[in-house]
Amino acid sequence: MLGLLQGRTLAQREARLAYLLIIPTFVIVAGLVIFPAFFNIWISLHRVGLDNLNDVFHAPFAGLENYVRAARDYAFPDALQTSVLYSFAATILTVLMGLGAAILLNRSFRGRGLVRAIFLIPYIAPLISVAYIWKWLLDPTVRGVANWTFIKLGVIDEPVAWLGKQGLALAVVILFEGWRYFPFAMLMILARLQAIDLALYEAAAVDGANRWHQFWYITLPELRYVLGTIFLLRLMWTFNKFDDVFLLTSGGFGTRVLPILTYEFSFKLFDFGQGAATSMFLVIILLAFMLIYIRKVLQW
Repeated sequence: MLGLLQGRTLAQREARLAYLLIIPTFVIVAGLVIFPAFFNIWISLHRVGLDNLNDVFHAPFAGLENYVRAARDYAFPDALQTSVLYSFAATILTVLMGLGAAILLNRSFRGRGLVRAIFLIPYIAPLISVAYIWKWLLDPTVRGVANWTFIKLGVIDEPVAWLGKQGLALAVVILFEGWRYFPFAMLMILARLQAIDLALYEAAAVDGANRWHQFWYITLPELRYVLGTIFLLRLMWTFNKFDDVFLLTSGGFGTRVLPILTYEFSFKLFDFGQGAATSMFLVIILLAFMLIYIRKVLQW
């Protein structure tokens, strides 16, 4: 490396060194992100199954056949509808919970640091741990904490299968998603709240604005781009979510989303071409969401 940097001006040596230093990162990104992405597109255009998995690069070309079969599958419309409902509801819940928590923690009170640390637990705790804790809390028998509590309070008369009923299971998964990821929204919103000039609130108070008016006409406009960014990021990540839903319900009882369907095509039916095509539908839908949101909401 020293030999490559000799005999040049300082600016040229710095530029050459910069390129040399980013090569390892580029190789890692190319190997773990870029190549798998293009390889997935390639698989979606070929017939790939267990019979030719050992020689996948010589798989027969299928064109758009995998896309047509995936779109015509009986489970695809329901999975698409569930994915859209789950993603938007969970994202909205995440943003609202994060906004409420950020406004609360933006105030000064005793123990605020401890409360902030507690609020971060859902986000930093291992997913496998919190998922199985929720399954224990929502055990369908009377031994479940939720059932035992509600029966004692007289809210319900018999145990409820929280993760085993159509509609209710999806609501629980949405609630889990909002609870687990609201700290992400909270941190970003809190950082922006602390950067708002307090003189704006003082001037509004002098003009007779109450707390609601200050929130509506000062806080929300100042948070507009932060909220938009959080919504877009969480929508993309939630739409691609597989592990949360799989650990809670395995895609059953009306919670089969497109990532779960992709998994079933690929690793239950062993139709890797159709599974790859289903994942490409995810990409197309997310790109459409991004364009609509950026143009209509953020007005960029």
